[in-house]
Amino acid sequence: MGATKLQDRHAFVTGGAGSIGLATARVFCDEGARVTLADLPGPALDAARAALPADRVCAVALDVTSGNNWRRALAEATSRFGPLDVLFSNAGNSGVIAPVVDYPDDVFDSVLAVHVRGAFLACKHGLPAMRDGGSLVICSSVAGMRGDPGVSAYITAKHAQVGLMRSVSKEAAARGIRVNTVHPGPVDNDFQKNLEQHLSKVLGQDATAFFDQLIPLRRHARPEEIARAVLWLASDDSSFTTGTTLMVDGGMNV
Repeated sequence: MGATKLQDRHAFVTGGAGSIGLATARVFCDEGARVTLADLPGPALDAARAALPADRVCAVALDVTSGNNWRRALAEATSRFGPLDVLFSNAGNSGVIAPVVDYPDDVFDSVLAVHVRGAFLACKHGLPAMRDGGSLVICSSVAGMRGDPGVSAYITAKHAQVGLMRSVSKEAAARGIRVNTVHPGPVDNDFQKNLEQHLSKVLGQDATAFFDQLIPLRRHARPEEIARAVLWLASDDSSFTTGTTLMVDGGMNV
């Protein structure tokens, strides 16, 4: 077997029990990485861990909104596989669909806590645990490049991640660490299906078909397609790419 893109590197993936996180972890393993899967404790994390090679993967419980959780999880991960080479900040929640005047305060706070505070803490605690020359990728969304009604919390959070990335990319550059965001469009997964189920009621039509009409490629992405884009940002193939927003949206935002 020839050389692989992440041979013997340590990748830390938050939201590791979700479809994009698990697909990315699988691609990383295929490319020679050792992977720490991080997510809330429970059966989903256990199942994700069991789906990957036992000798190349460990799982750690992590609430991404807690600094103490980050310190503990990174200590556990680095004691197992050494310093990080890649950090994929991918944890997320969807909130609700409602006009801004009706949007629940607590749900807005929860969405920003997971997406924005979670990504901030990934940078704050992850960078000191990372080798020079590494890659930090934040999973934003096509929503981070546009505005849509009814999802003010999610849109706000995904835009905020871009600002965080641009700031941190300037700070991390001195160590040769690249920091970028990846922006999936609608993905064929449970996260999107749940969102579209609620959105269909608001739109008065099938939201899945509605999104497919907005996407020039006329379909949702597969999780592994997002994973391959993350791999590009994680590997040396993107060695001169930092501070950028990589769209993986089938042309939706063109």
